[in-house]
Amino acid sequence: MILTGLLCGILLGFVLQRGRFCMVGAYRDLILNKKTTIFLAIFIAIAIQSVGIFLLQDAHIIELNFKPFFWLSTIIGGVIFGFGMVLAGGCATGTWYRAGEGLIGSYIALLGYMLGAAMTKFGVLNPIHQSIKSYAIEDSTLYQTLGISPWVLVGILAIIVGIFTYQELKKPKKKIATLTPRKSGLSHILFEKPWHPFVTAILVGLIAILAWPLSYASGREFGLGITTPSANIIGFLVTGKTNYIDWGVFLVLGIFIGSFIAAKGANEFKFRLPDKKTLGLNLSGGLAMGFGAALAGGCTIGNGLVNTAIFSYQGWVAVVFFLLGAWIATYLTIIRPTQKALHLNRS
Repeated sequence: MILTGLLCGILLGFVLQRGRFCMVGAYRDLILNKKTTIFLAIFIAIAIQSVGIFLLQDAHIIELNFKPFFWLSTIIGGVIFGFGMVLAGGCATGTWYRAGEGLIGSYIALLGYMLGAAMTKFGVLNPIHQSIKSYAIEDSTLYQTLGISPWVLVGILAIIVGIFTYQELKKPKKKIATLTPRKSGLSHILFEKPWHPFVTAILVGLIAILAWPLSYASGREFGLGITTPSANIIGFLVTGKTNYIDWGVFLVLGIFIGSFIAAKGANEFKFRLPDKKTLGLNLSGGLAMGFGAALAGGCTIGNGLVNTAIFSYQGWVAVVFFLLGAWIATYLTIIRPTQKALHLNRS
């Protein structure tokens, strides 16, 4: 059953690459251009997954197990991760699938991310992690605190997301010039035709649901996750201990393979080497992402997509501070330099 992680990862990597489903892009569009389409698409995936998770739990296929909410660790880690993903040019999942496209910078960011997460989870930075985790609240989820059925929150989320989706779809469509198709039929749909973000979000949500029973069947009691599996790869490579290899490790390797297949099929695979400054930012951003994600208990997938779907405080608080960290980095690297350049030009 552990190999089903590879299949799930291939599906996810393929969909992410073809749909250009980028968490950093969603956050950056929201901050810089006030564009909400991709950000809303993330919540479509969350809502779909939420329905699936609680159906699986009611059917006794999975059983959600909750840990205390490590609030300080989530806040600090969330800001650091959000800052790091802007520097790295991609979130945790984004670095995996962009590496599959041949981006050398993503390989560097991915290496930094895996190292940062490993050092924090079971390396030299672990004492910092453990000390910050001493600040905790027993209730893990919003519905535990309110004493209500999770289905109440599922319904509220579905209604809110449905309203915003309807309003987005009502907007006039912009006409975009397209090239003459070179492929036809299924090949055209899979490898050439642009995918609407909402279609991609639906597919991501369905894959996220599929991940739960497959992961549980292997003995790993969680859905999609990127940080711990990425750290485990370093743990395995350094120690040779096979206990580091689990369903999640095959998942992240599958994301790389699925993205590579999609990029090759769409003629988008190409090794691209950025300048030295960008490589430095990729590495430092990756290290910050790994450290931050380990502190926060997950990245934009583990927290931003999965823990939000089960209405854990950790997931929703992490998203807020991912945004804050991303805003700080975007301000320092894009907004402020642009403002200074405009000021100099005017003077």
